[in-house]
Amino acid sequence: MTTAHLLVAPSPPPPPRGLLRAGLAVAALAVASVFGIAALMLTGAAPQRTAVTCDPALAAAATTAIGRLSAEQLVNARTIVDVGRAMGVPARGRTVALATALQESTLRNLDHGDRDSLGLFQQRPSMGWGTPAQVRDPEYAARKFYEALLRVDGWEALPVTVAAQRVQRSAFPSAYAKWEGNAAALVSALGQVADVAGCAAPEPGAGERAIAWARQQLGKPYRWGATGPAAFDCSGLMQRAFAAAGITLPRTSRQQFTVGQTLPRDGARPGDLVFWAGDPTNPATIHHVALYLGDGQILEAPQSGQPVRIRALRPGERGLLPVVVRPGAAA
Repeated sequence: MTTAHLLVAPSPPPPPRGLLRAGLAVAALAVASVFGIAALMLTGAAPQRTAVTCDPALAAAATTAIGRLSAEQLVNARTIVDVGRAMGVPARGRTVALATALQESTLRNLDHGDRDSLGLFQQRPSMGWGTPAQVRDPEYAARKFYEALLRVDGWEALPVTVAAQRVQRSAFPSAYAKWEGNAAALVSALGQVADVAGCAAPEPGAGERAIAWARQQLGKPYRWGATGPAAFDCSGLMQRAFAAAGITLPRTSRQQFTVGQTLPRDGARPGDLVFWAGDPTNPATIHHVALYLGDGQILEAPQSGQPVRIRALRPGERGLLPVVVRPGAAA
């Protein structure tokens, strides 16, 4: 563990950030419910999968998978990414921040550290980072890290580990390098999710219209990469169904997981999207999506040899995520 020292005196504490905090909390809790496991396995690329997938992007995504994170770690990663996005920090800066937090605390909000170091970034109150309570506030700690990073001349052109070290002034200046790949994968997986406070509300009846359109496709063949009208893969069917309802979805199931409001699956409504993954703790391994119809039924384009169909959703089935996504970004 390293220790954060402040390069320049920090600005005074900001006024309350209730709206941003509320948005981050909702988004973080929703994401955390997907990845609620006890183990941490930040081991680089995930093993290749041989199972059939409806998602053309999965093979590439799996090469950047980061392994397992606990619910606490996902909440903290989500907060760091969202604070950076809200501040207009580019993706590389968010990668620097996550690499730093991975090294300093493994994304855990620690109540101890070297000397008086605390929190995700092991910031020291005695060095001007804030009060003990402030530096253990993940949103505050992330914002103070970004403020210090943005004051580093030319940080964008620096290697990630060098940029992190310019902020942290660690006794181990190269320690951040080993986390760069994991941090970049996290930014890619989480950084595209819109802030909850800024999401457009779903258009009334959009889910029902998507269902009505999708029902008209029953019996059509599955074809990997197809988006209709004669055949579909899983995400192609969802994309076209919501387009008919006036909502634009991205192309792949992994991308579709990042668009809309994430909610516990036991609160699913007709028109919500249901997801499966090779590793349900890792969003980069999402490979299938279906449309929830209500009453425990889903509509899906399953796999080669099986046409578009309706079937019962079995809560214990392999790879099923414990959350659903409610699309709401109008075209």
